[in-house]
Amino acid sequence: MGRRTLVVDDHPLTRAALVGLLEQHEFPIVAEAGDGEEAIERARELRPDIVLLDLSMPGMSGLEALPRLRAASPGSEVVVLTASDTEENLLAAIRAGAAGYLLKTESPERIAAFLTGVSNGEAALSGEVARRLLDRVRDGGRLDSGVPESIADELSAREVEVLLLLDERLGTDEIAKRLFISEHTVRSHVKSMLRKLGVSSRREALDALETARAA
Repeated sequence: MGRRTLVVDDHPLTRAALVGLLEQHEFPIVAEAGDGEEAIERARELRPDIVLLDLSMPGMSGLEALPRLRAASPGSEVVVLTASDTEENLLAAIRAGAAGYLLKTESPERIAAFLTGVSNGEAALSGEVARRLLDRVRDGGRLDSGVPESIADELSAREVEVLLLLDERLGTDEIAKRLFISEHTVRSHVKSMLRKLGVSSRREALDALETARAA
């Protein structure tokens, strides 16, 4: 695989630093983007080998953009570079097809080494997120802990995550911030979840969850 790279981050200084780092390690930068929509357009047009993608961006988040990037440029490997180490975002990124999940606390040398690995067909996971993923797989092989199969089998992975956050008594705005998605997207997931569970309110969805747990 090649090393042509698209850098996606909404902070210009961060983008500039990443571009400088990657160019020093012989990663040709084909373009930069400051949000998800622009990233998708650049990926469709330029077909980079690697997309280095931030999660927290205005408008379309990195998690929302990730599957659309994969569709726009199927040959591109998308590597998340983020400050978020939550399990929800890690698992959502992996399910959406990310080739790597790196934390911004990594040293520049480590980031370059991880991306070199990706260019050679390897996966890229920061040590902390790799440990969390391993722990989750060891935990009975279940990635959606806390939701019985009778409920989880009816929902998408993202809807399960939204349901778990509703169970924590989080509001729409708090769920949006936790998952790096828009409030509109949260409401869409909730609407779909209610329909699939055959209930008419969030309260009824949580009641269904408790009933399934007690069964």
